[in-house]
Amino acid sequence: MKIINQSIRKLDGMDVATGKPLYTDDLVNANALVIKILRSPHAFAKIKSINIEKAEKLEGVECILTHKDVPNERFTMAGQSYPEPSPYDRLILDEYVRYVGDEVAIIAAIDEKTAIKAMKMIAVSYEVLEPVLNFEEAIGHTSIVHPEDNLQVNFDIGMKKEKNITATALIESGNVEKELGKSPVIVEETYYTQAQAHAMMETQRAFTYMDSNGRLTIVSSTQIPFHVRRIVARALQVPKSKIRVVKPKIGGGFGGKQTASVEVFPAIVTLKTGKPAKIIYDRKESLNCTTSRHAMRITVKIGADHEGNIQAIDMKGLSDTGAYGEHASTVFSVAGYKTLPLYNSAKAVRFSGNVVYTNKMPAGALRGYGVTQGIFALESAANQLADKLNMDPTELRAKNIIKEGETNPISGTLDSCTLDRCIEKGKQLIGWQEKYPRKIISDTKVRSVGMAITMQGSGIAAIDVANVTIKLNDDGLYSLLIGATEMGMGCDTVLTQMAAEILETTMDKFVVPGVDTDSSPYDTGSYASSTTYVTGNATIKAAEDLKLKLLKKASEMLGISLEKLDFQGDTIKVLNHEEKVVSLSQIAEYVSAGEGKQEQLMGTGTFGGDKSPPPFIAGFAEVEVDKETGKIDLIDYVAVIDCGTVINPKLARIQAEGGLVQGIGMAMYEDVIYNQRGQMMTNTFMQYKIPCRKDINKITVDFESSYEPSGPFGAKSIGEVVINTPPPAIAHAVYNAVGVHVRSLPITPEKVLKGIWKFQ
Repeated sequence: MKIINQSIRKLDGMDVATGKPLYTDDLVNANALVIKILRSPHAFAKIKSINIEKAEKLEGVECILTHKDVPNERFTMAGQSYPEPSPYDRLILDEYVRYVGDEVAIIAAIDEKTAIKAMKMIAVSYEVLEPVLNFEEAIGHTSIVHPEDNLQVNFDIGMKKEKNITATALIESGNVEKELGKSPVIVEETYYTQAQAHAMMETQRAFTYMDSNGRLTIVSSTQIPFHVRRIVARALQVPKSKIRVVKPKIGGGFGGKQTASVEVFPAIVTLKTGKPAKIIYDRKESLNCTTSRHAMRITVKIGADHEGNIQAIDMKGLSDTGAYGEHASTVFSVAGYKTLPLYNSAKAVRFSGNVVYTNKMPAGALRGYGVTQGIFALESAANQLADKLNMDPTELRAKNIIKEGETNPISGTLDSCTLDRCIEKGKQLIGWQEKYPRKIISDTKVRSVGMAITMQGSGIAAIDVANVTIKLNDDGLYSLLIGATEMGMGCDTVLTQMAAEILETTMDKFVVPGVDTDSSPYDTGSYASSTTYVTGNATIKAAEDLKLKLLKKASEMLGISLEKLDFQGDTIKVLNHEEKVVSLSQIAEYVSAGEGKQEQLMGTGTFGGDKSPPPFIAGFAEVEVDKETGKIDLIDYVAVIDCGTVINPKLARIQAEGGLVQGIGMAMYEDVIYNQRGQMMTNTFMQYKIPCRKDINKITVDFESSYEPSGPFGAKSIGEVVINTPPPAIAHAVYNAVGVHVRSLPITPEKVLKGIWKFQ
């Protein structure tokens, strides 16, 4: 292969670095109305009255909308394939407000200053209700977060809204009680993972206008253009055919833009007024009024024999979905589906529990999508089991992990896996034999190492679908038309590499336009680690289809049968007759010429697989802990990855490094904190700490490639799996250093120091 597995520079890398691309706000009309949202000061309340008369009279105010002015049709903002598993539990504006920051009124004015002034003139009277703030107390709480009668679900997700239960899950194989009863060694512990913010550079934003045909156009910084179209159509009660969504350049998403958090607000203003409108969330709104990672409590019980053979795993979870149920059931179930198969030696496994409503900002999709939470709990318990058995944790994994060719009742047959080799290489790179479990540096400093493993998926089996079109232009160049969303991860580059490999040409022969639901082929969106695997397979099919059409056209032009032609990228030659040749440019001219021969040569490909082949990672952390202060310094982090065939090693490495840093942030720094009234206390970057360059010493990324038969060129995903191992690996290293188990993230100096004091 000439282009696959090559570290080709990101197509838009230099343009992004020099500020050339146009983002959503760069495309806004100069006369667009500016939208601001009046938000609830209460965690739970019913609006008794709302007076907008004074604000409406302010010069420059175009319109003010309250719950009386919007459709009474519930919907979900979750970007998921239809019919969505997330409940339809929202209105654009509701008479109930369910968290501090929930929308009360939409203000549209000629500029931001006027909109803010009008917002302050609106008088609202509330009936304040008792909020549900502790998710461990939500079930059976006297307050019902969603008392409405018109909440809908498309599937039986186990909702019991009168008990504040949004969804339930039960995944099991084998007789867990029986196998635990036979296990002489038992570890049972409870772990807590916190809510985490996406903290992308570009906050959520959208711009809307009516086109000359009376159709609503939405320009949005989104991961899910086609889902946005459907979501807005339902919310506004207009046909999808009347809506067009355009995705320009995006400044990051990480799952935060897999929820349509903002698009309905300018959309309804444009429909009401006929005028263009824009909404741009400031950082406080992005942190406080969109979505976060689901906070979870997970109790893990592992049974094993004295030799370290795991017999049973039982995981019981509780997930906090906040005020609305975006991604509630799917994130929670993935915490079981994508963790339990890791330990294939277990004779019985189970994951069960509930997702609950609370009066906090909604949770949603975030890189890792439930696996991050499940892996922290399961891997922490596995490390404790190894300690209890006085066994090296790498040896415990070697005995129990799933291997290539094995079948698991939850995940099916595993056709590609080098997890065992990932562990061995990771041990070498971190210096495990010399450093495990700890080294005394001084009277107060200890260095130690810890580890964890993880898996994820590649798209959503039997649900995700991608369509790709490649067309030959009249200048002899190709247009690669995709519906997948480039948001910084390099999918435009990787998919172009695949097309170029099949069409035996160079990267500069391709143009990749942005996504437009009017002209781009349908794609479910860039989420669930789907783009390389799902859209990649569709790209290969499209390229092969076009290649065959080019050969047929050359056969027609040369008067030579198809089997005698040799496709050589820019030219097609006759075998054994090098002088008989036709170029792509000549074919392009031929099909665009007159005399009734015009024809647009296009290749199309569709892929929606029935598998979600898992990538794997072995992660190793080295930390230095100060026993006097509890301070933790991360010295080195090693991740060895099996993502199948690595399509672009440079971009894969960058993806891995970015995801690892996010995982390190979750492990050591990030936390969404509320006060007793339900107000978020961490809604700016002054209070919400994400890792900076000085917090990260060394990250080492390496690959142990496998070959996935169902993947494009043998590839699997890499986007999400990279975030999962830092929390349990760092927690393990801290334990090895000072003997303190931190089972509630983040792992702060205060928690470590309290643990040290407890044993003194």
